[in-house]
Amino acid sequence: MRLIFAGTPDAAVPTLRALHAAGHDIRMVVTRPDAPIGRRRVMTPSPVARAADELGLPVLKAARLGDEATEELVALGAELAVVVAYGGLVREPLLSAPDHGWINLHFSLLPRWRGAAPVQRALIAGDRETGAAVFRLVPELDAGDVYAQLRHEIAADATAADLLAELAESGAQLVTDVVEGIADGTAAATAQHGEQTHAAKLALDDGRVRWDETAAHVLDRHRGVTPEPGSHTTVAGERLKIHEAAPAADAPELAPGELAAGKDGVFVGTGDGAVLLTRVQPAGKGAMNAADWFRGQRGDVRLGS
Repeated sequence: MRLIFAGTPDAAVPTLRALHAAGHDIRMVVTRPDAPIGRRRVMTPSPVARAADELGLPVLKAARLGDEATEELVALGAELAVVVAYGGLVREPLLSAPDHGWINLHFSLLPRWRGAAPVQRALIAGDRETGAAVFRLVPELDAGDVYAQLRHEIAADATAADLLAELAESGAQLVTDVVEGIADGTAAATAQHGEQTHAAKLALDDGRVRWDETAAHVLDRHRGVTPEPGSHTTVAGERLKIHEAAPAADAPELAPGELAAGKDGVFVGTGDGAVLLTRVQPAGKGAMNAADWFRGQRGDVRLGS
């Protein structure tokens, strides 16, 4: 099948590779322009751009699909376009240009968690099940009819990075199956049903730990914002980034934000118990063992909300 593929981050790469391995004619790979990465801000191609180069596929780097990009893509005569986390809007007339339109791989069970951060929001909300959906792209946000979905149980210790990597792999096969169904005329899409929730893009404040919440909610938030924007708190007005946290066993009774030394880390009180911090990063320093950090503190230390 003649395809256009649009995607940018690591989570989009498995689908690109799966479609290529299935023998489809990928006429163009669309991705975001190179971006500055690391402390030296080196201009770096996106993961999808690097994968496309490796596969010998043509690449169009565009921050937005304006008139020039639209003209180039329409001229390709694609039968179908596939998008996975491209990071830009697809508007008319490009939306209707391929014979079968555009399909999108979204990492949630639609209509739950429509929007930019479905994996992260599902974890922050304490969901214990999520999934992936392949749907027909329409002008309204993540509202198109769904071709197929898969369900995925969320592991108790999964971070956003872990869960996204798992869904990217299983979702790649889901997309490949849908594309085959569209090609042979057996695919059918159905309207979305159920409660709609919005997965807004994460801001830095989403990572701020609220110690008066329950221990379960504190850990859910930590997992949902790991690795980005990262969970954090404050110590004497200075930011403390939390790299690793876990449920606490045999913790002393602590008020929200109150600290106590533990065998394998530092206990922190929450609204209904404690959690255990095992790896933290003080402002201006590298990540370190939480117990080592705590031993270096002076006086009565309490974490801010």
